[in-house]
Amino acid sequence: MKIDAHQHFWDLTNKQFDYSWMDTDTNRAIHKTYLPETLKPHLDAAGIEKCVFVQTQHDVAENRWALDLAEQYDWIAGVVGWIDLASEHCESQLLHFKDHPKFVGIRHITHDESDDDFIVRPNVLRGLGILQDHQMPFDLLFFVRHLHHAKQLGETFPNLPMVIDHLAKPEITAGNIDNWKKDFVAASKFPNIFCKLSGLITEANWQNWKTQDLRPYVELALQHFGASRCMYGSDWPVCELAGSYADVHNAFIELVDELSDAEKNAIWCETAKTFYGLRF
Repeated sequence: MKIDAHQHFWDLTNKQFDYSWMDTDTNRAIHKTYLPETLKPHLDAAGIEKCVFVQTQHDVAENRWALDLAEQYDWIAGVVGWIDLASEHCESQLLHFKDHPKFVGIRHITHDESDDDFIVRPNVLRGLGILQDHQMPFDLLFFVRHLHHAKQLGETFPNLPMVIDHLAKPEITAGNIDNWKKDFVAASKFPNIFCKLSGLITEANWQNWKTQDLRPYVELALQHFGASRCMYGSDWPVCELAGSYADVHNAFIELVDELSDAEKNAIWCETAKTFYGLRF
């Protein structure tokens, strides 16, 4: 079995959500509605049987919307939603969703916060402590400049499952690895921190990236985290800024080609299934 551990849906006709972030020259190519019926042909062509939806809104209403989709389509195995970690109502928000069998994690769009230290503010740390108490996994959405916080989070919350989305978006276009490597390797020392092999082609040159451009970053992730803490994600439809679903999938087939069958099975399925506690 193969699982896509990181994809999104959005519906531009749904006026309750804010999709203004994609109404720019940079993102206009994906400024359209993407729903399960749009994704399913891509999954089928790639031989991927299950997927995990990841939030795009700081709005608990998106949790309900995505869970409704997951109830309609059994191949949506999990929903990573949002709660307000900084709020006094954080725990009550979590309790409203946590018992749904497909509500499997929380994410905050940390890298868009104006405060680079947002994730280690005292009130946010309190919220992360609540996630740890309830064993609710958390997706770390960082740029390279935020990655040093992973060490503090690993030390403070040793029992909170955390996953670094998109390898913390290394600067692949510029070929930068040294400004990312130290903090990424430091994060790998904490056994409860995982990483997603996702979102990389949009950090490379959109017009002429090659699989080999991604290889140093993926190999370092595998070296330090091991396949048992790495999972595949397409980051569809954001990936369409730089390539098709098939382009992403084929690149990762090539990148993991020399791994053992057990390691491949971990990356394509078992890591995501275990991390998120997917039930199927």
